Amino acid sequence: MTDGIAWDPLCRELDRWQAAGRVARFWLRDDDAVEPTLALETLMVLAGENDIPLTLAVIPGLTGEALAARLVEETAITVVVHGWSHTNHAGPEAKKQELGGERPAEAVLGELREGFRLLQQLHPARFLPMLVPPWNRIDAALIPALPELGFAALSVYGRAKQGGPMTLLNTHVDIIDWHGTRGGRSEAELVAELVAELRDRFAGSDEPVGLLTHHLVHDAAAWNFLSALFSVTGRHPVVRWSSASELLGP
Repeated sequence: MTDGIAWDPLCRELDRWQAAGRVARFWLRDDDAVEPTLALETLMVLAGENDIPLTLAVIPGLTGEALAARLVEETAITVVVHGWSHTNHAGPEAKKQELGGERPAEAVLGELREGFRLLQQLHPARFLPMLVPPWNRIDAALIPALPELGFAALSVYGRAKQGGPMTLLNTHVDIIDWHGTRGGRSEAELVAELVAELRDRFAGSDEPVGLLTHHLVHDAAAWNFLSALFSVTGRHPVVRWSSASELLGP
């Protein structure tokens, strides 16, 4: 059950945006897509019923024709590159990372080139040249080479720093409790984070608020939160959920 009171802070913040004549922009990124699953189907149905554009970060080295066939008619879904095989190459004491750090740049960029080519071929109408690094980490030294591979944007986690070599379209609120239950985080905690992000935007930032999901590990708490969020924001006139393609522009 969803506690309506828990959503009051978000509703009040959105009302403040409405009084100021502002539009609150959100976007949805879901990571680790590989193949059609019941969880992915649930996410697509939930997003579709609420007119929420969905960006799927697909793992190129693990995916294939099955996912391509399932998505071919899904006009509100965008496919982006989620590294290569989501393999951790960091040392035992380091944070998990696939893109850089422990390997030659040529090897990493070669995999990204192949991942770009493969997803562009599998999803010609859905593909967007944006890179989502596994675990949201990439060696900074690799970033200047990404445009040469065809990438137009990078999506990681946290508020975007200005003036870098790549256009950033980041996520900011992760609904999964990775260090605890590894299921959905508490509703009140997530609502508080959304309000904090909106207050930051109200103060001057024009960065859209990015919601991060991982359909393969969603439990009831995660699904319930998404359903409630989509319902609350869908009813509010100031909220606009946008696709990654729309936010990045031509």
